[in-house]
Amino acid sequence: MTEREVDALVSCAMQAREKAYAPYSGFSVGAAVLTGSGEIYTGCNIENASYGATCCAERVALFKAISQGESEILMIAVVAEGEEAVPPCGICRQVMIELAPQAVVVMSNLEGKRERWTVQELLPNAFAKSSME
Repeated sequence: MTEREVDALVSCAMQAREKAYAPYSGFSVGAAVLTGSGEIYTGCNIENASYGATCCAERVALFKAISQGESEILMIAVVAEGEEAVPPCGICRQVMIELAPQAVVVMSNLEGKRERWTVQELLPNAFAKSSME
């Protein structure tokens, strides 16, 4: 991926963040997923009074891509407010291992501070399909 492509994906995640529904935490997150077909799918966090029904931005974007028939996820950008780039939560990491095991995850704060990790680095020794064989 070129830096221009990474910048574009992060920009999409920032725009998605604007649509977040976060009345309880006040913590808005946006995500964008780049697929092997070149399509970009975005998502934002959507909270619920029953916290277990909340869905993170990363999962929304991934689920949108998969539900549209995408099978190869190349990169996931995640944007949130904070002093540092905010990493995905544990549930999102588990979903990434399942749906995007080879993807690169770019985490960014609103000021543009970024970190880049592979999904494998974010969740080493993960419980995955192979664990059930």
